[in-house]
Amino acid sequence: MRRINAGALIFTFTVGLSFAQAPTVIIDPGGVPPAALGSINEAVEAITRLTEDQDGGEVSRLRRRAHQATLSALETQGYFTPVVTLEAGQDVGGETWDITIEPGERTVIRDVNIDFTGHITRPEYEDRVNTLRDDWPLTKDMPFINASWSKAKEDLLYEVSRKDFYFARLSRTKATIRADESKADLSVRVNSGPKVRMGELQVFGLKRVPRKLVERYVKYSEGDAYDQELLENWQQALNSTAFFRGAFVTLNPDDAGQRVLANDEIQLPVRVQVAEGAARIIRTSLGVDSDNGPRAEFLYRQNVVFGEPVQLETGLGVDKKRQRAFLDVHFPPTYSGFVDSVGVLADRSDIQGVRNTRVGIGWNRTQERKAAGDSRVDYMTRLGLVVAHDTTRYKGAEKFSVPTGVATWTWRRRDVNNIYDPREGNLIEFGLGAGLTLDKSEPFYRSSLRAQKWWDIGKHDVLSLRGEVGKVWTKTSRLPEDFGYRTGGSRTIRGYRYQSIGIEHGDAIIGAEALAVLSLEYTYYFTPELGMNLFVDAGDAAPSFKDLKWHVGYGTGVTYRTPAGPFSVSLAYGQRDKRLRLHFSLGIAF
Repeated sequence: MRRINAGALIFTFTVGLSFAQAPTVIIDPGGVPPAALGSINEAVEAITRLTEDQDGGEVSRLRRRAHQATLSALETQGYFTPVVTLEAGQDVGGETWDITIEPGERTVIRDVNIDFTGHITRPEYEDRVNTLRDDWPLTKDMPFINASWSKAKEDLLYEVSRKDFYFARLSRTKATIRADESKADLSVRVNSGPKVRMGELQVFGLKRVPRKLVERYVKYSEGDAYDQELLENWQQALNSTAFFRGAFVTLNPDDAGQRVLANDEIQLPVRVQVAEGAARIIRTSLGVDSDNGPRAEFLYRQNVVFGEPVQLETGLGVDKKRQRAFLDVHFPPTYSGFVDSVGVLADRSDIQGVRNTRVGIGWNRTQERKAAGDSRVDYMTRLGLVVAHDTTRYKGAEKFSVPTGVATWTWRRRDVNNIYDPREGNLIEFGLGAGLTLDKSEPFYRSSLRAQKWWDIGKHDVLSLRGEVGKVWTKTSRLPEDFGYRTGGSRTIRGYRYQSIGIEHGDAIIGAEALAVLSLEYTYYFTPELGMNLFVDAGDAAPSFKDLKWHVGYGTGVTYRTPAGPFSVSLAYGQRDKRLRLHFSLGIAF
């Protein structure tokens, strides 16, 4: 048990409930601030854990250690003349330690002296040196805290060494504590060493991947000044490709690679060490869901094709409603993180009386990036162009063919705690599309907005709200099959058949010009993996927003967390159809 007496306030708490024989510790901090008191708590707690089942002599030694640890903790916070007493006693719970602290006057900084040696003292670096001195965080009359002193020295060395001066080091650091005056005089000397320039590019670890891929990102001229930020950016760019499992970019300080230049400057090679990714990957999968039934997928991926740094990906997927085959070529990311790809696609589908066959060729440019700092927010932007030929047959109605060119743009912002199984956070996605029939030059346009929000309610509950809205503008009835909106099914409006909500045309359900969907779901987890949910879904796809007639579905289900995302089985009642339907799916709805 530990008790802290802060002025008139006494706070009592237990140290290590699992240690039944540990002493009860009562601390009177004597006005020590919270940060300093936290250091004392950690130091004393570490020692009290050692007292269980010790004999009297050992416990006595641990008391002395606790006393010394208190003094040491106070020194780290600037108290160099404290008076600390530790009195041992007994109560009904066992041994007690009463620690009383008289901290004395806190030591503050009186003087700071920062000087430099090496090439950084040359006139061209005068402004940089002045900035380093101005940015020094420890100033006169601030409390002297050991952790702040250590960090200030580390930060100063980093700011010198991150650019131009690879060999910079702290040649002298000294904190002179005058305990009788409660003053501290600080002195730091940084030896920058010579200015360093970047020399030849050395690449290690390449087997199949051509060297020109590394040179695509590591761009500089021999003799350019060393800059650690450049090295880190090159390393990040190399690691963002699918060609390497790991890449490290550093300067090579090996004496054999050094060159002494004019003005006693040093030139060092740039060393790139890589570990290549797998040459080929083959993946197959089998699955089943309530929307499309059983499905099988095959994927073949190859890194480096005919000696070129490109990635070839081909595959096919088959289920009872859709069959498709594709071949894509992915180019390495640009230095700015854009990934370009081109591909061809053959697709056949038969959904709700709409039978469609498509062949097409397309181009995509995608960029994924993280927000600044340690933020978990990530962004995705995608621009696509597709030229395709669709042959569409509506059950009980006419058949038509249409060649089209379509451009799409998608922007997504995601801020969730887990991208596969979110419990807290939000997601928003906005899309635009514009197309033209290539035989009659008939234009058509589309916009869409999707959003989802998760609330982590306590340890076992998750509440989510999902919404989607979309609009198509066109004067032609010959739209590509996937340009209009249909909805319904396990990932949209439960209680209704997959894509069964749209515009009735003959015996088929075709895409509509307006869409609105809203869903509210509450999940309670009985265990970390198994949960039960209640939900209400509502929405419609219609010729216009004023024609929307809400299809409502509600029900309950079971969710089981898997490494690939939550597996859900739901029983939903479609209010408009007056039917119960069973839905099951793996993964989240975005």
